Parts: sequence; structure tokens; C-alpha cells
Amino acid sequence: MSETCNGSCSSCSSAGNCNKIPGPTRQGVGRIIAVGSGKGGVGKSTVSALLAVALNRAGYRVGVLDADVTGPSIPKLLGIDRAPYVENDKIQMPATASGIEVLSVNLLLKDDGAPVVWRGPLISGTIKQFWEDGAWGGLDFAVVDLPPGTADAPLTVMQSIQVDGILAVTMPQSLSTMIVQKQINLGKMMNVPLLGLVENMSYAVCPHCGERWDLFGSSHREEIEKLFSLKTLARIPVDQKLAELGDAGRLEEYENEELMQALTAATVGVKARA
Repeated sequence: MSETCNGSCSSCSSAGNCNKIPGPTRQGVGRIIAVGSGKGGVGKSTVSALLAVALNRAGYRVGVLDADVTGPSIPKLLGIDRAPYVENDKIQMPATASGIEVLSVNLLLKDDGAPVVWRGPLISGTIKQFWEDGAWGGLDFAVVDLPPGTADAPLTVMQSIQVDGILAVTMPQSLSTMIVQKQINLGKMMNVPLLGLVENMSYAVCPHCGERWDLFGSSHREEIEKLFSLKTLARIPVDQKLAELGDAGRLEEYENEELMQALTAATVGVKARA
């Protein structure tokens, strides 16, 4: 099996000589949405958590797989500090007050500031085990917070999990725009549908006059839209309240109806892949 196997044997020139391994699975989940960026620091974990909150508010049963094994942020953002446990041979996931279930390496660490100093095979094995052994069945949506980059861990996600669509998170700067192209191209290579862009830290609003400020310069998202025929689904401003709630583990309390509706609209119509 090729390291970049996308699960489509019919179009693969090496299919005749391939030692096939089990393809990606759904684990009984209705729809699976991955959130990635290609680089760290653009807010993909915040977007993952906000997407889970938006879908939960819309009445869906939601779980989050924190696949960013070496930089897990989801438990902190959603205020979860209870460890998962095993029951009926499945990993039972702790949930937030509103019922969002979360599975993350950070929930297994005695010190949540301890580094996860693991090599690629162990990271990949952990992602697989979380997905295969987690009690995901019955969820309407699973949100997968992808690790940055395009190496072992993101490949493991796309080869092990039947992702139905990817939200690509970017920022206004040219550098972020360049790097997010790598994430988008990885999704195309793995035959995973691209749902669109979410531009984080897109602008700030003056609290006195309401004027918008481009803190990180003019946006380059239109270049990505044209290059890949994508739409920008949401633009998230620099928001002190959002930062404060994330730091306090109370992201579920964030109020931005326009953003929540945009994130929900971008994902509820996604069809489950066969």
C-alpha cells in the first residue's frame, strides 16, 4: 500500500501488487468533517470547537476527535478535564455541559502541560486506536481537528477515517495562504471533498466607531478561491470575547449568530461518502 493511498483501488496503477489493508471507516457516525490548515497558529482548533458548538446548538449529537496528538487544544477550549474510560470494549468519551463528546490525548496526561514526545508510528497508532476503539456510534457528526502539516498524522486520518469533507482554515497573510494550499492539495490527492475556506483573525472592529481594521494586512483568500474554485464560508474577526472564553474553557458560551449559522450551513448539507 502506498503511503499516499487514497482508497481508490480502481484508479491505482499498483493495485495488482498491493497488500491491501482495511480502508477508512465510519464507526457508525452520520457525517465526518475534518478541519485543517497545513500550519499551526491559524486557529484550526478554535474553528473545530466552534463548528462542534454550532452543530450542537442546531440539535445534532456531536463528537470531536482531537487528532493533533502533539498539540492538543480541544479539551482546554471546551473546558473538559475528565479522562475517558473503557466500557463494553469501547472508549467512552467525556462530554461538555451541552453534550459535545471529546477524545484527546491531553485527557490522558497527568500534567496537561507535559509534551507528547512521540515519533510518527506511535502518533499514527494513537489516532487509529482513538477512532477504532472510541464509542463514536450514534453521533450525527464527528469533527476531526487535524494536526498541522501533510505528513504521517494527517495521512493517517484520511486513510483510517472516511472523512466526508474538509474545512480549510487560513489567515489573511500571504504566508498562511501559501501553506493552506498544501492542506487543500492533500485533500484533493486523497479524494476528500473540500467544503471551503474559513478565514480566521480576518479583521478587527473598532469598539468605538465600528470601523474594520485589517490587522494582518489585506486578505489573500480570493487567490485561493480562484485557484481551487472554493468559497469562503466564514470570516472570523479578532474578538477579545472569543479569546477570553477559549482561555477559560467556556467556548460553548460564545455568541456570534452569523458565524454559527455559516458554520452550520457549510456542513449540515454534506453527504456521507459510501
